[in-house]
Amino acid sequence: VGRALHHGTKMLRVLRRLPTALPTARRTAMLPGAAARRSLFIQTESTPNPESLKFLPGKPVLESGTAQFRSYAEAQVSPLAKRLFKIEGVKSVFFAQEFITITKDPDTAWSVVKPHVFSQVMDFYAEGGKVLDDVSTGASDTAITDDDSEIVAMIKELIETRVRPSVQDDGGDIVFKSFNEESGVVLVQLQGSCSGCPSSTVTLKSGIENMMMHYIPEVTSVESIDEDEDAPEEEDLSPTAAPKLKLQPPPPSSDVAAKARKEAEGALSSLGEQ
Repeated sequence: VGRALHHGTKMLRVLRRLPTALPTARRTAMLPGAAARRSLFIQTESTPNPESLKFLPGKPVLESGTAQFRSYAEAQVSPLAKRLFKIEGVKSVFFAQEFITITKDPDTAWSVVKPHVFSQVMDFYAEGGKVLDDVSTGASDTAITDDDSEIVAMIKELIETRVRPSVQDDGGDIVFKSFNEESGVVLVQLQGSCSGCPSSTVTLKSGIENMMMHYIPEVTSVESIDEDEDAPEEEDLSPTAAPKLKLQPPPPSSDVAAKARKEAEGALSSLGEQ
């Protein structure tokens, strides 16, 4: 009896050490998504704009260029941007090659927005989706063409080599729009965290404008185009957007209606006589 009890005790110990089949199957099924999620470590960096924050996923965001989305309607070409716009308080989404800049509504706290951004970005990369659907970000605004004058070529080179790296460090971007050779005014557009930033005017005038005027005497001023001026009017495609009512012309007054009815009756009677 003693030997049998000793043998039974040893068998129980061995059985306890063996993993059961069900938990093993569950762990195996969870490994792909869980491993991809755990391998992504998202860092954040503050920007001069208190309403904008840089998110660095540690993986490439865009292969080249940048992409700015200011509404859910504009974000239709980006599955990731559409997911981010579903977060309450998100006003705009900016993609660069190595980071994502989220600009929120002033009434919404970062403590509310950040956890949802982390979750959406992690899930997106775990699923292996494309940041942009099969569309191009377009030609670079600072690409020098045969039609560019010597001054425009110098402006583009300064923006690309001196200005853009500093602006992107702050979570934004600067886009060259035009140069007026008669007035000497350079038009640019600030994107990402630089759009609507309280210190953007100081940066534009004290930094960018002074440098442009120093290297290119023909430049007299650098002005920023507001994003709203450059944005086309679009239908609101937000999932929660209320359908817009089409305005109808007001009904005619009773006098006008009576007159029109009398003229119509007269016309009908004259046709009957014919």
